[in-house]
Amino acid sequence: MSLVSAFVPVWILTAVGYAACRWGLLGEAVASVLGRFVFHLAMPSALFLALSRMPLSGFAGRSLLAFGVSTAAVVGFGWVGASRLFGRTPGERPIWGMAAGYVNSANLGIPIATQVLGNVSFLAEVVLLQVLVVTPVILVALDRHSDPAGRVRVGRIASLPVRNPVILASLLGVACSATGLHLPSAAGAPLTLLSGAAVPAALVALGASLHRTAPSRAEPAEMGGLGELAVITALKLVAQPVIAYAAGLALHLSAPQLLAVVVCAGLPTAQNTFIFGQEYGVGEAVANRAVVVTTTLSLATLAVVATLLG
Repeated sequence: MSLVSAFVPVWILTAVGYAACRWGLLGEAVASVLGRFVFHLAMPSALFLALSRMPLSGFAGRSLLAFGVSTAAVVGFGWVGASRLFGRTPGERPIWGMAAGYVNSANLGIPIATQVLGNVSFLAEVVLLQVLVVTPVILVALDRHSDPAGRVRVGRIASLPVRNPVILASLLGVACSATGLHLPSAAGAPLTLLSGAAVPAALVALGASLHRTAPSRAEPAEMGGLGELAVITALKLVAQPVIAYAAGLALHLSAPQLLAVVVCAGLPTAQNTFIFGQEYGVGEAVANRAVVVTTTLSLATLAVVATLLG
């Protein structure tokens, strides 16, 4: 199966989710219910199994470095550019940077990696980098600017792994890999079944969410918002993959490694961006628009990447 044809199931299942929501086949809450199922059960199962079976020595250090360079460059530029270009306040800048460079490595990353790369091994490393390095930086900044005295709520940051099933499953998977612990079949079999549901459920939920969050034609366009959205989209879907490609070439990655790095860098803005903005009351509008637009456009851009590098 060619790399471009690998996107066909992704497009079809996304369209199925959109149509099911449009025609009311699964109820008004389909996107929310399926999204929670994927986030709390199916996705953690898939990541746990992938990481627990991956030897720690198998981590792709140079590939992860290339991806990390692209993330740092784009998030950093977005963070500073939010202030310089659009006058965003210090509290809003972390959300702007996150919208520009924090990829949807879970909901959309799992089906893309499965279809295009054949496995989620490198994607699991990307998840760890984001949840263990990038996320704490974002949350510390948001916490600091949300507190009137500029304090950081250390307890909230420290409890993040316990409150986030994706982070918890990833950490447990790494722990199992490090200790050589193997789950008994009675526990492994249900996790395998759940992980198998992650890809189709995530794509149907994605399609449903695109319908539910599509902007109304009756809503007037805000030129400032459109300008910000255009810059964020260019950073996310063009600049980050290009920087990842250049970093991969500089680090002499093999063709399969380079493909994995660029595909993961070209994933759209993660929904966590909107969730964090909503939680802290900053940048919700731009975060929501960034998620919708980059998700809508990313499948086409990823297909182009796969064609050029495949």
